[in-house]
Amino acid sequence: MERAEVVYVEGNDLVLKMEDGTLRHIANVPDSARAEVDGKEIGIHDVKVGMTLQKTITVTTTPKTITTVQSVSGKVWHITPPTSVILTLDNGENQKFNIPKGQQFNVDGKMVDAWGLKKGMKVSATKITEVPETHVNQTTKLTGSMPPPPPPPPDLPILIAVLVPAAAPAPAELPKTASLLPLIGMLGFLSLLSSFGLRLIRTKL
Repeated sequence: MERAEVVYVEGNDLVLKMEDGTLRHIANVPDSARAEVDGKEIGIHDVKVGMTLQKTITVTTTPKTITTVQSVSGKVWHITPPTSVILTLDNGENQKFNIPKGQQFNVDGKMVDAWGLKKGMKVSATKITEVPETHVNQTTKLTGSMPPPPPPPPDLPILIAVLVPAAAPAPAELPKTASLLPLIGMLGFLSLLSSFGLRLIRTKL
């Protein structure tokens, strides 16, 4: 099982950050490659930065026995009943065979067991070979999850505007219209007229 985070994706190129901190570049990811992300199947063009991917490789080992059936013929060169026999094959090679329990040999059309074999007899038999074999089956599954949503913005203070009525302007200072200067001037003028009138009267007298 391998886990990684997508740190770069462009076209079919992918860069992953592995769990140990190393970066792995996967070039030319085929369009047919599929991954199951949050229950949805996606391709390379749907991969986003920040996405987490996980590859799970499952290996199943199944033991099997491979059985091979082969016809063998030759002349008996040596017999050790009931366990083994050495035959001279048609190519002139001597080969030893273990005799399984119940094995029968065809000698001139007659079926005999290991005890019925004699040196020089031409025999034929069926050779059964059983070879244990381990069958390995490997499956790969790619899953992942979308990047977490961005955190909500922090709570900002709320600015409340309060309207304060403006203070009424102070009344402008009124001009002083009731000054005493005009009155004093008038009194002076009247005094001058009365003095002039008295002089006129005295002259006439």
